[in-house]
Amino acid sequence: MGAGRLYVAVAAGGFRRYATYRAATAAGVFTNTVFGVILVYTYLALWDERPHLGGYDQAQAVTYVWLGQCLYATLAIQGGGAEKDLMERIRTGEIAVDLYRPADLQLWWLASDLGRSLFQLLGRGVVPFAFGALFFPMALPTEAGPWAACLVALLLAMLVSFAIRYLAALSAFWLMDGMGVSQAVMITGVFFSGIVLPLNAFPGGLGDLVRVLPWAAQIQMPADVLMGEIDPWRAFAFQAVWAVLLLAAGRLLQSAATRRVVVQGG
Repeated sequence: MGAGRLYVAVAAGGFRRYATYRAATAAGVFTNTVFGVILVYTYLALWDERPHLGGYDQAQAVTYVWLGQCLYATLAIQGGGAEKDLMERIRTGEIAVDLYRPADLQLWWLASDLGRSLFQLLGRGVVPFAFGALFFPMALPTEAGPWAACLVALLLAMLVSFAIRYLAALSAFWLMDGMGVSQAVMITGVFFSGIVLPLNAFPGGLGDLVRVLPWAAQIQMPADVLMGEIDPWRAFAFQAVWAVLLLAAGRLLQSAATRRVVVQGG
């Protein structure tokens, strides 16, 4: 099997794996929809008091909410993607099997996580977004171009999301346990990704900082691309730079971890 076909098969396996959890998917759809409604009415009250907060009108703010709910599980904002399994395999020593595979460790887990992301987008993200579009006023484009650009931004967001979580997972080679790092991933993901409040609504120097961090590539960039608030090529460049830097950092850390490592468990 060629390398390309191998990673496509791994991605397909990741998709099928999450597709088997139908009850969990249905519960996730319900949860994201309920939280979306709560956030929408919170945003509407906030935007009543502060019109055009962050440069958005109310329809754009509502759109941001539902896109965030659509991407919450897709991008594993609070963790729970491939990094969870990777940390566990490092903890138990099963990572030794992965290292003996005739496949690149980083690409293997990237392919698996992309398969998971695609399923979460289709299985858990589309329904809340469609619900929002049906029952609330949203600033959605009427032409195909912004939708296509948003899909590109979403793919780049998936790469950045994986790269962040992969770096966190590799820390288990030294820490031997991923609980603390997982909690850090959850907290930083919630705060810096903009899932609670758009990053362009953050004030002053804090706002300037969070908008240049890699988490801004996850929700803020796809949302602004979809709503025409940023030039798509500028967004793509921002996301691509962070994806390359973080994946390269992951490659270096992986090399350091596998050059000389004691596998827990034997």
